Amino acid sequence: MTVHEYTSTLLWEGSTGAGYRAYSRAHDVKVADEILTLSADPAFRGDASLPNPEQLLLAAASSCLLLSFLAVAAQAGVDVVRYEDAGAACMPMDRHPVRITKVALTPRIAVRDAEPAHIIELVRQAHDGCYIANSLAVEAVVDATVEVVE
Repeated sequence: MTVHEYTSTLLWEGSTGAGYRAYSRAHDVKVADEILTLSADPAFRGDASLPNPEQLLLAAASSCLLLSFLAVAAQAGVDVVRYEDAGAACMPMDRHPVRITKVALTPRIAVRDAEPAHIIELVRQAHDGCYIANSLAVEAVVDATVEVVE
């Protein structure tokens, strides 16, 4: 059996000695050769100018759907010329444990010489095969729009 393994490293330095309101939420995460500086959501006293883990989870779902879709489209001989997604995730604070409960992806896909219904089916196949979506225990909704261009 093939097992793919992934690694990251994380570093935070500071002090929580002054209490919950005083410490920095900023920390560095290294994946491959890239170091990303992250923080908490501003609602949890994080730095709004830095990405947070909730945004990265949404970005991972959006990216995975894109890559899965491009793969199935290429295998089907479809010429995709543009793909945009405005994803959204929600995390209601009245649920316990608190967690992201829904990820909604809304890809807008431009293709050449293809039937929109066929593209929607390829999006469904891509979603079914998306590693990240299959790893999450949340409702994942995909609502694609297709534009056929010349």
